[in-house]
Amino acid sequence: MRAADHTQAMLDWWAATGVDRVDLAVRRASGAMLWQRDRPIASLPLAWARAENAQQADIYARPARGRSWPLIVIDDVALGRADAVAREVAAFLVETSPAGGCHVWLRCDRALAEDERRRVQRTWLVRLGGDPGSVSGEHLGRLAGFKNWKRGGCWVNVRPAAPGRPWLVADDPNTPPRPPSAPTRPQGKDGRRDTTPSGHDWAWVCTRLERGLSPDAIYAQLVDRARPRRGADAERYAQRTLEHARRHVADHGDRAPAHRRTR
Repeated sequence: MRAADHTQAMLDWWAATGVDRVDLAVRRASGAMLWQRDRPIASLPLAWARAENAQQADIYARPARGRSWPLIVIDDVALGRADAVAREVAAFLVETSPAGGCHVWLRCDRALAEDERRRVQRTWLVRLGGDPGSVSGEHLGRLAGFKNWKRGGCWVNVRPAAPGRPWLVADDPNTPPRPPSAPTRPQGKDGRRDTTPSGHDWAWVCTRLERGLSPDAIYAQLVDRARPRRGADAERYAQRTLEHARRHVADHGDRAPAHRRTR
């Protein structure tokens, strides 16, 4: 691919997610920042950006501020982790340098305001080991197809990624669970719906298994979700809950309510 093809691939992917307006930023070698704010994708001054890049300016972009967008970015993710998450969910990978790893642009199932994007970024930062200084909800990422002068002028390129489902915002372990409604939701001994934290965890795990999510990903998220109340027991608890839920979903699917859960 030519450099311009990398740029166009990134902008096309953004457009496919619903992003139609972009902030373009140019950081000159002097440190001066030049902005083109809230521009339609089709009218971005890319020729100007390329001329600036040839003079050792770094080129950045983001979905325009002041709007809700179904995208978040995690900075400085190791290549192996970036490739792994792109196999799980819809993500666009921008390799910024061999040393700096990737920007992971993660597609969400709904548009998020800036403060919501910041919260989801924090969650993913922990999982992917990204740059803790890049959690803002409005963080700039490098625009593919330009040279990264911070890293000696290496090219910023896109990485191959298979199409995937958007990240479900409700999968964020910091998001309170929704009221139980699906057939796999647990019931207590008296036949009433189990609304304890363990009951919600059981429902949460069963629902994600039914959607076909990776058990490894569910386990990691459940550990994060349970640790505040389970402490050192979170990993054992998550493993047992996942084992029982997998057995239940395999045996019963959505035909019967769940009765067994791990406390």
